[in-house]
Amino acid sequence: MRVLITGGSGFVGQRLSEQLVALGHDVQVVSRAPHKVRDRLPAACDIRDSAQAFVDTPPDALVNLAGESIAAKRWSDSQKNELIRSRVESTAQLVMLCEQLKANGQSVPSVMVSGSAMGYYGNQGSKVVDETTPPNDEFAHRLCEQWESAAKPVEALGVRLALLRIGLVLDAGGGTLQKMVPPFKLGLGGRFGDGKQFMPWIHRDDLVAAIIFLLNESALSGAFNGSAPHPVTNAEFTQTLAKQLHRPAIFPVPAFVLKAGFGEMSQLLLSGADMRPTRLVEAGFTFQYPTLDKALAAIF
Repeated sequence: MRVLITGGSGFVGQRLSEQLVALGHDVQVVSRAPHKVRDRLPAACDIRDSAQAFVDTPPDALVNLAGESIAAKRWSDSQKNELIRSRVESTAQLVMLCEQLKANGQSVPSVMVSGSAMGYYGNQGSKVVDETTPPNDEFAHRLCEQWESAAKPVEALGVRLALLRIGLVLDAGGGTLQKMVPPFKLGLGGRFGDGKQFMPWIHRDDLVAAIIFLLNESALSGAFNGSAPHPVTNAEFTQTLAKQLHRPAIFPVPAFVLKAGFGEMSQLLLSGADMRPTRLVEAGFTFQYPTLDKALAAIF
């Protein structure tokens, strides 16, 4: 199978590219600067600067992971626009490629797995959340809703669409732990606010396996929660992380400090959802790392 990936040089995309190549698939990667990401990806990857550049070698499947990091900068109005633009435009590129292939009489991809995020649901308090839960209307939800909506036109072109609402991705060398681990190693870690907010998480290897599962299972479409079956509260997360690092977690960060430092973006740290991967589990997907202690033990 020939698989085209946007965001293929990112934290998840790199591991996905490696796995697909190892499984014998041909991997195509979209990057604005192919020469800069060449050394991050397997030598067999075909890297080009746009999705349309692959019209001469049509992909059989699409994986859409591109987008500006949601926690990279404080959420000014311009940064909010950039977060939306980067996701919607990269998704629209893939839709345009499918339209161009169809217009040329070429085969369109059979499936598209398009990234979204747990922010789709907004703050849900302690309520158990599955794919049918109505969202709370806030910026994170509106961002994800526009991202998902940008992918939906492919369905009219005959492409099966799976929308993967991804939790916090855990592994060494990047993702959520890259910013959390240093203060914990110094013994300066602690919960955020009251620590009661849920943190849906997933090991990077399980996320990659879930993407490949959705590519291969031809009956699966619609929204899927991409998180481990046992989410934890922020307090539980910080205690488990501290235990794994053999350090205390006795320095909580008050909510008002986070709000002062991060503004509206502090919602990412102070709210969450008890998000469960109901549809993946019902479809027969098995998690290698279903619990946080098992995931962190493997990582560290």
